[in-house]
Amino acid sequence: MKRMKRKTTLVALLCTVVLTVAFHATAQTNRFNMSYLYFGSPTTFINQVNATKGSLNVVSPNYFDISPEGDLKITWLLQSSFINEMHKRGIKVVPFLSNHWDLVAGRNALLKRDQLAKDIAAAVEKYNLDGVNVDIEGVGRSGEHSGYFRSYRDEHTDFIRLLRQYIPKDKEISVSVAGNPNGWTTGWHGFYDYKGISDYANYLMIMAYDESWQAPDSPIGPVASLSFWERCILFALGQNVPKEKIVNGLPFYGRMWKLDGPNTDGVSITGNGLSSTRIAPLINQFNGKYLYDETKQSAYATFTVPKGAEAFVGTLKISEGNYVIWYENERSIKAKLRLVSKYDIKGTGSWALFHEVPETWDYYSLWLNGKFFTDVPTNHWSEASILSVSGRGWMAGTSSTQFSPNSELTRAQGAVILVRALGLADITPKQYVFTDTSRHWARKEIEIAREYGMINGLGNNRFGPNDPLTREQLAAILQNIFNFSYETANNTPFPDINPNNWSYDSILAIHQNGYLSGFGDGTFRPKDKSTRAQMAALMDRMASEFDTLPRR
Repeated sequence: MKRMKRKTTLVALLCTVVLTVAFHATAQTNRFNMSYLYFGSPTTFINQVNATKGSLNVVSPNYFDISPEGDLKITWLLQSSFINEMHKRGIKVVPFLSNHWDLVAGRNALLKRDQLAKDIAAAVEKYNLDGVNVDIEGVGRSGEHSGYFRSYRDEHTDFIRLLRQYIPKDKEISVSVAGNPNGWTTGWHGFYDYKGISDYANYLMIMAYDESWQAPDSPIGPVASLSFWERCILFALGQNVPKEKIVNGLPFYGRMWKLDGPNTDGVSITGNGLSSTRIAPLINQFNGKYLYDETKQSAYATFTVPKGAEAFVGTLKISEGNYVIWYENERSIKAKLRLVSKYDIKGTGSWALFHEVPETWDYYSLWLNGKFFTDVPTNHWSEASILSVSGRGWMAGTSSTQFSPNSELTRAQGAVILVRALGLADITPKQYVFTDTSRHWARKEIEIAREYGMINGLGNNRFGPNDPLTREQLAAILQNIFNFSYETANNTPFPDINPNNWSYDSILAIHQNGYLSGFGDGTFRPKDKSTRAQMAALMDRMASEFDTLPRR
């Protein structure tokens, strides 16, 4: 019995080790995610966290302000009941310390940094908080007070050192720093000593947004283009900040410009911020257009308010004229989240809860952790192709979390994919011919494909949008687009097609150019239905062909 007991104990021990290793291997794949709580009130904070569907590791509420004299001020928002509830869920509460762009408050805080650090440490202990996020901004901005820049940069870094000295090591210290994609050394962006701060902080929360901002001299454009967001990461890495200390921030807001002068109240709208939740209602109210800049990988929308009409976004009046809004949508956010895995950084942050559209949290954790679509397993034969074409915006998922790789591709889906790949999605058809697409979601794209000679109907002005797209139909569409040269074969390359087949020449052309092959038994199976995974793989193989076509 003793030998049996020892063997059982060893087996149990080995199982424990295996399970522990497996757990840590899984845990290591989970990227960090935090967000700020600034909008709303203590009564709404729990609902804001609930909306994230378990996506957050840390919340940073507005509990710590800096007075004009540079002292710590605990805000009325702090409630122990909220802190306790977050701890029950395994979420850390790390309040952010802010001067709210008050230069005098920020300067005085840094002059009194030793006492301020002690006061913060005491508050963290008293209220059972998990650390502090330092968000001192505007001290190094150019202008009247630009002379403060050089010295206060060092004081800021020393303040972080003092916090690390006074706050227990099991509590975290994070620092919000301006995104610096262009390597500025002066002004607000140059104020932050990335490397010096990272020596003491658990991580830097890079405010990788406001590429365009609210000011008459701001360029009209993205809040955070993909290139801007990526260069913020690269700058931090170039400053020798450890990748495990880099958290890149996303904006949950857009910015709006009125393109033809002030509104009827004389107020200029030049990059005014607005919640992501306000954008679609405003665009839809005025029948605006949703657009996407492929180069900047950013969403934008345009709309016109007719004469005599108006709307309000909060207290901001929207009156007659032409407008543009740049903002983040699912596609642009997913593109950014892929960069987290590319550079293997700690994770992401966001400004701020209450402004994201609810569906953001359906996919956020998946893409943050490199899992993408739930029904496309890692190492699936088509995974790389699916990610490639979804990143290009050619194929969307059947939902924000599913791709349905084995589902049959319909004729409508095929038309939409090709129209997107050819950059024709924003065109308005000259006429609508097909009678069976009048209420179909892809009606516009189907008619665009028809006008550009890609597709034909089934006769009697029918298109059959929900019919499956067969392999021979797909070959014919592709040949209509590319008009590949090919050699007439004396002998058919596939026993199940012959020169009398209506699709024979198209199959021959696509096959000879290396884009559609046969099956293991030598057949082509022209009537077989295409799947979404097969289409993704084909489009990925043909990407260079689509890229070299002139945009129409």
